[in-house]
Amino acid sequence: MTSARLPAIDPRDVPASRGSNYPDPFAARVAGRVKRRIGDALGLKNFGVNLTMLEPGSQSSLRHWHARQDEFVYVLEGELVLLSESGEQRLTQGMAAGFPAGLADGHCLVNRSDRPAVYIEVGDRMPGDAATYPDDDIAAQARPDGWTFTNRAGVPY
Repeated sequence: MTSARLPAIDPRDVPASRGSNYPDPFAARVAGRVKRRIGDALGLKNFGVNLTMLEPGSQSSLRHWHARQDEFVYVLEGELVLLSESGEQRLTQGMAAGFPAGLADGHCLVNRSDRPAVYIEVGDRMPGDAATYPDDDIAAQARPDGWTFTNRAGVPY
């Protein structure tokens, strides 16, 4: 697409991945999420940066919060609804939201519009992170080889 070379890249040249690593039956809720892991493409080690597109009717994740990871989102295009413990908030182009590690404020983004929405998400890579999902019987633990998922009783999916 462009002639960018490291340390610069064109995010459109980064391979896109659809959906998530959530187990069934949760994966279907994020099937319309498309990520380009631009932080990985740039070799970043301490934090991740994704260029993410949500199709109409899709959501970014299950509503969750992290024990050790800070999260940040910045809306580039379209309109999203932020679901959190404080209710619903409409996010439009140029708006940002942040979620401090350890704050029990389950959150996710939902695209209720009729157009795709695009945003940047940034999260750190603190070892030993865990995610809590207040609405669903699922828990996640970060391991060196990726996230593992169990139900709340600890039974693996």
